[in-house]
Amino acid sequence: MRILIVRLRQIGDVVFTTPAVAALRRQYPDAHLTYLVEPSAAPIVAGNPHLDEVMIAPRRGGIAGILADVSLGWRLRLAKYDLAIDFHGGPRASLLTLMSGAPRRIGYNVAGRQWMYTDVVARPRELRRRHSVENQWDLLEALDVAAPTPAGNPVEMPVDREAKQSVDERLAAAGVAPDEDLAVIHVSASSPFRRWPLPSFVDTVAALASRAGRRVIVTSGPSERGAATGIINDARAKLPTPDRHRVLGCGDFSLAELRALLERSALFIGGDSGPLHLAATTRVPIVAIFGPTPSERSAPWRDPALLLASIEIDGLPCRPCDQRVCEPGDFRCLTRIDAPQVIAAAERLLAARRRQASLARADSQYSPS
Repeated sequence: MRILIVRLRQIGDVVFTTPAVAALRRQYPDAHLTYLVEPSAAPIVAGNPHLDEVMIAPRRGGIAGILADVSLGWRLRLAKYDLAIDFHGGPRASLLTLMSGAPRRIGYNVAGRQWMYTDVVARPRELRRRHSVENQWDLLEALDVAAPTPAGNPVEMPVDREAKQSVDERLAAAGVAPDEDLAVIHVSASSPFRRWPLPSFVDTVAALASRAGRRVIVTSGPSERGAATGIINDARAKLPTPDRHRVLGCGDFSLAELRALLERSALFIGGDSGPLHLAATTRVPIVAIFGPTPSERSAPWRDPALLLASIEIDGLPCRPCDQRVCEPGDFRCLTRIDAPQVIAAAERLLAARRRQASLARADSQYSPS
């Protein structure tokens, strides 16, 4: 059996499909599984052990883009897939799913495109407090796949060896000692509706870096490199001169490198964006900052026993929203989250991590050899 999985666009959404990929492998252990993804999110699934093939759908505009998609559709048809599952539902994804020629095609009931599928799954228009992993899992109900749980069906992304080596070398060059706690603070977001105010990031970075034995790395997407540099400089200015080296800016990290960086980190802080869900593929303690999207819908999908603090403002009549227009105009779901809240949550998680490590050392010391 040959199965095609289609999920274009955002990094976090691709991360959210990885539990379904593992479930399909369990359901069809001998099947050939292909994942069709755009270049920006391809590293998420490039090393997935449950996949046989990752196929890239380059994003191009104009006539060149149309011709490229026709060529890609022909390639999909020649592969003779038996089943295609469209986890995206956008115009391009649905068209490529149709062009695959798979005799069974599962997708969402989207107006004007439902005819492209043989199995149509309802997708309510209203914003629900239901996790995106569960929303996507609705497509697997037609295949009798059991409902997911965060503990039993976590998101995943293996560490790339070359990326790990690159990160280790960059941290060593920055003077990061193996015994120092490393906190990663990601300051980018895909839209202003998910972007925590920059001064709050400055206060948080400075507060965490004020403790000895701790280093803070500020990361961002390429489009917000300038903002990250400003946060680094302003945070250093808040610290005594001898402590300023604890705030690091190690340049851009690829997705694979960011995954490797998080693997050896003691803490991650970030908003509801791709890197937050990348962090969920590790065991790193997470402080997640949520704006218009409730945590029930977009929290890190992993074992609940792992350390997590979700920071959000409840009771706002405008929340959740469709992230097109801020009705109050002041992005209050984010601006009302202050730095002391996030700093306190971070310190709690770091203290809990230290306690867990201490208990683990005690258990290993007294366990029989």
